[in-house]
Amino acid sequence: MKLEGCNALITGASAGIGREFARQLGGRVRSLILIARREERLNELRDELNKQHPNLAVSVRKIDLADLAQLNELLAWLDHERSDVNLLINNAGLGDLGPFAKSDPVRNEQMLLVNVVALTSLTRHLLPQMIAKQGGGILNISSSAGFLPIPGDAVYAATKAYVTNFSEALRAELRGTGISVCTLCPGPVSTEFQEVASRPGRNAKPGPGPGFLEVSVGEVVREALASLEADRPLVVPGFAMKIVMFLGRLTPMPLLRLLFRLIPTRG
Repeated sequence: MKLEGCNALITGASAGIGREFARQLGGRVRSLILIARREERLNELRDELNKQHPNLAVSVRKIDLADLAQLNELLAWLDHERSDVNLLINNAGLGDLGPFAKSDPVRNEQMLLVNVVALTSLTRHLLPQMIAKQGGGILNISSSAGFLPIPGDAVYAATKAYVTNFSEALRAELRGTGISVCTLCPGPVSTEFQEVASRPGRNAKPGPGPGFLEVSVGEVVREALASLEADRPLVVPGFAMKIVMFLGRLTPMPLLRLLFRLIPTRG
């Protein structure tokens, strides 16, 4: 797939990985539709991109993807505008850190709506026009957490397992259509994600993870876009993280259960 001249839609574009996707694509694509909850940040990003790339068409939409009514409004707007989106980056995601028994039911529902329902609905809505034109790309942002059940991240890890498996199945279905489907499974990345996922009352905000596993936002996005262009099915950014995930996926579940007993659940 060639990214040059594409019309891209990015969810969760106001910060972190989503914002970096917009910045790296700004000089390559024809247009960007940026979706997020924080309108002020979206407007700042639009102004930054327009200043750097005067010929780039940038639209911003303040949408809370955890609200089904707003999600449906977005789908209707895309139809009304007759958007010719041929690059969909499903980046928006919510997390939660802590024992499931103490979790907020509303937060759990929001994670399912954003991480699963919105991603699936947007993909279903935009895919037929890509098939009709025999070309396009879908980049679904999953997580290394989706490869394993993670105590303390039970719902989040389960939603990301859905994203990874959904993407693999979709890729198989679309073979020969000219549409590339790629799954990005990052490990620790320094963004706002951990802080937002942290529950109220914690004495300290968790960091992204061990330093030797951490990958910069810029590198994550560069590897993801390169993998999409090369039509690779899945990318785990960072050499160390690739090794850790390879070993983790080879570990038998009985052994993982023993290891989980040694790991204190985050409260």
